[in-house]
This record gives sequence, structure tokens and C-alpha cells, in this order.
Amino acid sequence: MDQQNNPNQNSTLLGGNEFIRVLIALAFILVSGFYASTLGIGVSNVSILAVASAIGAYMALNIGANDVANNVGPAVGAKALSMTGAILIAAVFEAAGAIIAGGQVVGTIKKGIIVPSAIAEAETFIWVMMAALLAGAIWLNLATYLGAPVSTTHSIVGGVLGAGIAAGGWDIANWNQMIAIAASWVISPVLGGLIAAGFLIYIKRNVTYKGDMLEAAKKTVPLLVGLMVWAFSTYLILKGLKKLWSLDIVSAGLIGFAIALTAYFAVRPVVEKAAASLSNTKDDVNNLFTLPLIVSAALLSFAHGANDVANAIGPLAAITDALTTGAVSSKAAIPLWVMLVGAIGIAIGLALFGPKLIRTVGTEITELDKTRAYCVAMAAAITVIIASQLGLPVSSTHIAVGGVFGVGFLREYLKVSYDKKLAAIISHSEDAGHDGKQTQAFVERFKQAGVEEKRAILRELKQEQASSPISSRERKGLKKATKKELVKRSALLRIAAAWVITVPASGILSAAIFYMLLGYSLS
Repeated sequence: MDQQNNPNQNSTLLGGNEFIRVLIALAFILVSGFYASTLGIGVSNVSILAVASAIGAYMALNIGANDVANNVGPAVGAKALSMTGAILIAAVFEAAGAIIAGGQVVGTIKKGIIVPSAIAEAETFIWVMMAALLAGAIWLNLATYLGAPVSTTHSIVGGVLGAGIAAGGWDIANWNQMIAIAASWVISPVLGGLIAAGFLIYIKRNVTYKGDMLEAAKKTVPLLVGLMVWAFSTYLILKGLKKLWSLDIVSAGLIGFAIALTAYFAVRPVVEKAAASLSNTKDDVNNLFTLPLIVSAALLSFAHGANDVANAIGPLAAITDALTTGAVSSKAAIPLWVMLVGAIGIAIGLALFGPKLIRTVGTEITELDKTRAYCVAMAAAITVIIASQLGLPVSSTHIAVGGVFGVGFLREYLKVSYDKKLAAIISHSEDAGHDGKQTQAFVERFKQAGVEEKRAILRELKQEQASSPISSRERKGLKKATKKELVKRSALLRIAAAWVITVPASGILSAAIFYMLLGYSLS
């Protein structure tokens, strides 16, 4: 979207004053570091703890600014939520997810990227974690500035890998895991895109392509809401609440199905009542998806806070543990103050700098309405469930953005296909000697027809065209129809490039920071 066409491009909760937002962020970073230094806990070096806390706060701010956009961006783009409403909902549920379901213990080496035993000295381990945390935060900051939604998990993975190799050599890395993560660059967006596109096709065929859309919506929307409740209930039990209540996929699915069944019977009369006051238009049918979108944004934010807060506070908890025990552990307890740094930092980062990426995901890739945004939300929940059961290391960021691209490219394909058909119909009608009114009437008949009637018209046209070659005018019309693009290629290239270089970029940066920290400690 061009900036001149969007006067609110730079608007946030604090307006366009970048200086004030930076000052607030800096104040939070300094307060976090100062608070850590005054705790009086038994650590070997309070100064290092204070610096690590400040870096953890910086990382949390950047997660809020970049990663959270995937949860609420589609709802904002579809106008189911205002920017302010989305930020408030996401901030509350991100923080709630982190504090309530973030867990009491975190792995010190995220995703098994390096072998902890290969770093024997606690001091070296601390430098590795600090370098990884700072590199991941800097890369996220740069990606946010460039308007590219990237994976915070991949950012910290790259940081741990780079600093780990700098500390212990190439053999320290778990290269099999790295190959799996590299594969997720393709797996995540493709899965998300295919699932989102599949749901959009289903909605089009069962609702928006019907002559009586409202009647079709009365039957289909409650089913879709029930399916959404099932997916999100299962998703929340498996991912968002796994550190409080661990269940297998079958148990989580059965509980989710019971909740979904209840939701279906509760929603059906509500949908029928709402439909009675609506007109038989696509826009009015879209409005039936407003509440499900708001709920999905809240639940995605809660699950994200419960899972991805570890990207901010995991290394900080590991540093705190190493400073306290003087040893390197594979697991570290998470003090409440560390969890609060992560939770509050994500909320503040979202409020200060989140709107830029929210707009990127919601409006700058392709145009989203409420049904398309619903499909993206469904793809995000279902893909994570499938991938977690298959052991695939997918990224929630890549899934959500892939879902947006999926519905966008499907729209583009359907639009081009539809325009080709219209061009063929108009050309054939004119070649048959019909006047303008007859041609227009034929086109209107085609536009108003249901799916089966459209197919019948096209079959009839195809049979007639078999004995009549396509004219040059028709070929020109068909070629022109194929030029329509509903997905911005510049956004696709920018985001894909950022995804591919995230791990190596944060890794190289982390290695450089590690060497600087090591040089400082030896001086």
C-alpha cells in the first residue's frame, strides 16, 4: 500500500513521535537492568546479570514489535479489529500466556542446536548466551525496520549456533537439527498457504458462490465456527497449556471436540438471528466472521506468549542459572522477575512498534476480508498441530504469513480464471453478432449464476467454440486478463529473503559479538 494513500501509515498508540517511543523502550531496558542489579540474589557477578537483563528486555521488545503481528495482522487487515483494539487484545493475552502458561523451567540451549556439554566453563557459556540474545534482538530490530515479519525462534537459533561455533568449533553444532530447521523455511509457509487456500475454496463453494448466500451461511458458518473452536481448543491444550497440563494429541482432540460441539449448538441460533438482519451480499456475509476473528486473535496471542516468551527469557534464565550455580545446566528455572521482563517487554514492544508489521501482514501482502482472515487463522492453528505431531520444526511466523500468501495467490488464480471466462463470453457474444445489450445481459446472467449454472454456460460456450476458432480480439482479451496481480511480488521477495538469511545473519552477528565479549573478559 502506498504511503500517500494511507495517512495512518506511521500511526501507533503514541502517534507518529518516533523519539518518544524510542525513549520509552530505552527506559524499559534500563529499568530491567537496574531492577536485576538490586535483587540481591546470590550471583557471582551482578553487573553481568544487569546487562543480560537489559539485553533480554531488548529482545522481548523486538518480539512484540515483530512476531506478534502474525496473530492480529489478518484481523486488522480484514477490519474485524481496529489497530488499537488489536494491540490491547494482543498485549493482554501475550502477557497472560507468558505468565500463566509460560512454564517454570526452560531449556538453556533452544531446540538442541548445540551440545551444552561441549561448553564446560560457565563464563564461556554466559558469553555465548549473551551474544545469542543480543544478536537475535538486533536482527529482529533490523527486520522490523525493513518491514519483514521473521521468525524469532530462528533468530535466537541462529544466535546460539553462531556463538556456539565461535566458542567450541564446528563440531559443537547439531547439524541434523539445523537441516530440519532449514527445511521448515519451505514446510511452514507451504503448509500454511495450502490449508488457508483450502478453507477459502470451501467457503467460496459453500457460501459466496451460492445464489442465496445468507441461507448457505446459516448452515456453513456454525460448522466453520465449531471447527475453529475444535482446532483452537486442541491447539491451546497442546501448545499454550502444555507446561501446565500435558496431554497427548488424542486426549486434547477429544476435549477440543467436546468444546466445539457445545460451541456449534450455541452459535447456530446466533448466526440465524444475525443473518435475519443482513442482506444477501458478500460484505454482509463477511460480517458473520467478525467475532470468530477476534477470538482467534486472542487465543493465538495467548499461545504465542506461552511458547515464544522463551525466546526472550530462555537465554536470560540460562545466564541467571549459570551465575547462581557456577555450572552449565541443560535446564534452568525461570524466576518470576525474568518471566515478567519477557511478558511486559513483549506487550510494550507491540504497543510501541507493532503497528508497522501488523500492517505488513494485514494489508500490504494482499487484500484481506473477514473470510480470508478466518482462513489464515485456521491455517495457523491446524498447521502447528499437524507439524508438532509429525515432529516438524515449523515457525508460527512463516505459517501465518504463508497463509496470507496462500489466500492471496488463490484469489489471484480465481480472478484471472474468472476474467478469462468473461473475456471469452464477451468475445463469443460479439462474434455471434449480438449487440451491446445482449452481450451485457449474457454477462450478467453468468455473474449471477451459481457454480453449476456457470459450468453449464461454459460447457455450452466450449461446444460452440469448437467450430469457431478464437479470434485475435479474444486472444488479446484473454492475455490481458492474465496480467492481474493481487499479491504484491515485492512483499513476497522481501519477506522470503529475510526468512532465508535470518539464521546465517543472526549467527554471524552472534559470533562477532561473542568474540568481542570474550576479548573484553580477557582484557
